[in-house]
Amino acid sequence: MQSSPAVRARGVTKYFSEVVALDGVDLDIPSGQVHGLVGPNGAGKTTLLGLLLGLSVADKGTLEILGTPVDGVLAVPDGVAGFVDGPGLYPSLTARQNLRALTALRGGDRRDAADEVDHALGQVGLTDVADDRLRGFSLGMRQRLGLAAALLTRPRLLVLDEPSNGLDPAGRRHVYRVLSEIAAQGAAVVISSHHMDDLTALCSEVTLLANGRVVFSGPVRKLAAESGRLDYRVVTSDEASARGIAAATPGLTLVPGRNPLEPEDGAVVVRGPVGAIDELVTRLVGAGVAVRELRPVVPPLEAAFLALTAEGDSTTDEEQL
Repeated sequence: MQSSPAVRARGVTKYFSEVVALDGVDLDIPSGQVHGLVGPNGAGKTTLLGLLLGLSVADKGTLEILGTPVDGVLAVPDGVAGFVDGPGLYPSLTARQNLRALTALRGGDRRDAADEVDHALGQVGLTDVADDRLRGFSLGMRQRLGLAAALLTRPRLLVLDEPSNGLDPAGRRHVYRVLSEIAAQGAAVVISSHHMDDLTALCSEVTLLANGRVVFSGPVRKLAAESGRLDYRVVTSDEASARGIAAATPGLTLVPGRNPLEPEDGAVVVRGPVGAIDELVTRLVGAGVAVRELRPVVPPLEAAFLALTAEGDSTTDEEQL
């Protein structure tokens, strides 16, 4: 028997005065995976995250979290943790003191709490700065401490707003690993991110919002496939021959001009679907032209995002709703 999803929303609508922040959102987020939430500014991401964390309630529709209806209730079931717009922490306290203050609010055995704090700090790689005051932390370190605070509750639904914000590459990989492990242990992880590489590296599925509506929800690979015709940059051993072969390949068109930010390395830019690109490579190799580089000018996931949210670019920035 299939278990119920960690999040189930049907027709969820949320107003802020006359602004429709969410407009009939339907969403299912299963346990045991990382689910991405993306969209342009004003799309409704922050509002939806706030509903999942019990910071506000929907005006219409139904919302179930961890199998419990939360319609009209400014609260969420046990097992939900996370943050929106950055974690709320005390700058005058150390990292350890911040987490101990949070565990004290929950009660329980003080010795167990101390062990939990040390474990959470270790999970996010902050053991070495555990006794440093938060006011000296970088943005990335604050993000990691916010994640540690959420992990203290051993959540079954973890909701994070831009968890990689401010992180260097090493810190980002560390957070990726932590979130993947949490999902592998059976929790649902929901992240909002503007970084397409976050989605590619972490998410099994993604929901794309525009103007408060779901314009796509499903596997990341399926979203990438929505890109259709993409521009690809091809570097070969013989630019002139590559141009001729590309021009004769069905389904492909040559893109004129060069990107001034790209090196002068004899690249040919072509536009077409994946199947036509595969045919181009076959023809190049068959003609004895070595392919040294082949990559999309814009990553497929980003291209799909831009295509599906094109109509939402005119939204205002009253709030990142």
